[in-house]
Amino acid sequence: MADTFMRDKVCMAGIGTTEYGSFPETDTYGLGATALKRALDDAGLKVSDIDGLIVNRIPSYERFAEMMGINPRYCLQTDSPGRYSSVSLMLAAQAIASGAAEVVALVYANNGRSKRVFYGGDEGEWAPWGMSSPGASHAMMFQTHMNEFGTRAEDLGHISVAFRKHAMLNPNAVMRKPMTLEDHNNSRFIAAPLRLLDYCLINDGGVAWIMTSAERAKDLKQKPVYVSGYSRQDLFDTASIPRQDYWHPALKRIEGEVYENAGISRDEIDGLMIYDNFSPTVIFSLEGLGFCKLGEGGEFVRDGMLELGRGRWPTNTSGGHLSESYMQGWGLIAEAVLQLRGQCGDRQIPDAKAIQYISATPISSSIIFRRD
Repeated sequence: MADTFMRDKVCMAGIGTTEYGSFPETDTYGLGATALKRALDDAGLKVSDIDGLIVNRIPSYERFAEMMGINPRYCLQTDSPGRYSSVSLMLAAQAIASGAAEVVALVYANNGRSKRVFYGGDEGEWAPWGMSSPGASHAMMFQTHMNEFGTRAEDLGHISVAFRKHAMLNPNAVMRKPMTLEDHNNSRFIAAPLRLLDYCLINDGGVAWIMTSAERAKDLKQKPVYVSGYSRQDLFDTASIPRQDYWHPALKRIEGEVYENAGISRDEIDGLMIYDNFSPTVIFSLEGLGFCKLGEGGEFVRDGMLELGRGRWPTNTSGGHLSESYMQGWGLIAEAVLQLRGQCGDRQIPDAKAIQYISATPISSSIIFRRD
């Protein structure tokens, strides 16, 4: 069911990111503080302007607020999985639209690289069937896709290579070494059929966004980037085992809502930011949102379809999680804003007017951003 109430009511007003890499001399509080200071400067705002705060992967919202001197009237700490990047944005948008807050700072920080954090296999994983690694779960899903549709493991190389090409244009990306399809296909298996270069990076870093009302954004430093529409659907009915439907039911429902909510069509989208924790997720996302038919994603990504200057929908122009840094969706949304401002330099999508974010996870979502 379409919901146009939120259309263009909220803007992304400030973006701040740290460098990405390994920084054992600091922690998530330090990374988050750096990102937030840069976001405030980007927006032309002061700490005293913030009356809403959402933090992610920062252990204590109270300590972070104390460090920064923030006394908000709206405060929230969201869960750590990357699916909560879009959830956090939606909650902030709703808070602003309802009047619960006027200027919301959203801050993400991750020091997984320097702390040697391993995603999967720890005591927090609920995995009664032994699939305690997210990579193993995605490998099984992609193997099913291969068996059902004839998709090839080599198809994933086109995704990894496209995103690496984009990372080579991004001074902030961690992985800037050239990569070929042969490099991808010769990289070692981690969980067959997924190879090392199908896995996201684990790096330290921080990302902050400043969100406010469309009215307030007009008076700020940067050109407004509107949150035009979004949609979300959760699928928990088989939460303990890898899904064999590629989140397709949830994504199809989102497809039926997000464009109507935003008031634009898929053909008006100039670029995509797709949550790429593992390369098969890109195929699942493209199929689910109707960029190609179910089962045709492997063929769709071949021959540069996702590449700047070649494909119809340049995707993850920062390098994404596979080559820029794994900031769990937060960096991809920052990239969407920078693209719409025209601030991406050599990796800029020409005259970008609308960018779509897609996340295929147990909490699936899509957000459409646009500029005037």
